[in-house]
Amino acid sequence: MDYGLVVVDDTDAHRDLLREAAENASGTDSKLLLLMLLDEAEYEHDIETLESIGNVENVSYGEGTILEGAEQDVNEIAREVIGDDFDIEWDVLVDVVEEDERARAVVQAGADNDCDHAFILGQHRSPTGKAIFGDFAQRVILNFDGYVTVATE
Repeated sequence: MDYGLVVVDDTDAHRDLLREAAENASGTDSKLLLLMLLDEAEYEHDIETLESIGNVENVSYGEGTILEGAEQDVNEIAREVIGDDFDIEWDVLVDVVEEDERARAVVQAGADNDCDHAFILGQHRSPTGKAIFGDFAQRVILNFDGYVTVATE
């Protein structure tokens, strides 16, 4: 592995996944791209909320405020999980996507950044849920140009 992509969120399962990716990267002297995917509907709601707060405070909060906050959150998670235990470098990417576009976003981020390994969490879904929404992990595995490590919650 030269450059691994890790889907990151603020959950214990994602922290465990990041630790595994960091161990792998440390053993191969690799770098990591930490990808946080924000749900588009929640993102738009947060923008409206910030605009309302800004109107009351007479301050302008741009869309970048949410993205910058998410990037800071990812860096904080990385510092907590990776800390001094692993001597690796990481980059952060935040993307806003619809729920059904998450797999495509992971594959695209990997391709755009020349990542050769992806670390993702598989979702526990019923057969009906998989039929309607597709399976995130399966779509990443089938479309990612490199190795994919899937952990479960």
